[in-house]
Amino acid sequence: PVLRATLVQGEGPVMPSRKVVPCTVLTGFLGSGKTTLLNHILADQTHKLKFAIIENEFGAVGVDDQIVAQQENTSEEIIEVMNGCICCTVRGDLVEALKRLYKKVAQFDAVIIETTGLADPAPVAQTFFVDEKIQRMYQLDGIITVVDAKHIMQHLDEEKPEGVENESVEQVAFADRVLLNKTDLVEPDELAKIEARIKSMNKTAEIFRCQYGKVDPKHLLNLQAFNLDRVLEFDPEFLKADPTD
Repeated sequence: PVLRATLVQGEGPVMPSRKVVPCTVLTGFLGSGKTTLLNHILADQTHKLKFAIIENEFGAVGVDDQIVAQQENTSEEIIEVMNGCICCTVRGDLVEALKRLYKKVAQFDAVIIETTGLADPAPVAQTFFVDEKIQRMYQLDGIITVVDAKHIMQHLDEEKPEGVENESVEQVAFADRVLLNKTDLVEPDELAKIEARIKSMNKTAEIFRCQYGKVDPKHLLNLQAFNLDRVLEFDPEFLKADPTD
C-alpha cells in the first residue's frame, strides 16, 4: 500500500521538543465517514494543534483538495507546501514510514493514522509495541472507530469464512472512542439498539453520535486512552502477532 503523510500546520504555538509523539489511529469501514471526519479536524482551528496525518490511498475520496494539497506522485518522498501544509508520500510499511517521518514530526503535537476501510486495526496498534525504536519515538494515544449508523449492524452480522476475522467487529472491539456517524439516516430507537450492541462488544469505549463526522476534536486527540491491558483481555496474542502478516 501507499502511505500518504500530510503535515498540517495549525495556528497555535509550536510545542516544546518532545521525544515521544502521541498517535491516534482512525479506523472504520469503507464509507463510514473517516475522511469526512479528517477534513472536519483539518478545518477546525479551535484545537490549535500541529499534527501529521498518514493515510492510505485506497479510498475513493481523499482528503479534501481545498484543505490538503493532493500529491499523486508515488516516489519515495515528495514534499510540497500549499495552503499551509507539507505533503509527502511514502512507500513501505508503517514502521518504516514512521521512522522516516520522525524527524519531521518530532515537533508536532500528534500524528493521526487513517487506516483503510477493510483494515483490522490490530496490526496498526501492534506497530507501537513490536519495535523498540518506534516505542522511543511514538506512543499510541487512542483508537477512534467511525461507524455508519445505517449499515453497521449489517457489517457486524456479516458471516466470514472460517479463519477470517470480521473487520468491523475488530474495529469496534479495539476502539477507545466510537463515532456513531450518519445518525440522521436512522430512527432514534434503532440508534439505541446500535449503541447497546456496541456496548456489548466494548464496555469502555465512549460513543459520540454525529452527522458528517462533526465532533469536537478535543474528544479525539490527546486522549491517553489506549489501554494495553484491556486489549490483552480480549486478544491475549496481541503482542505475539507479527503486524506484517
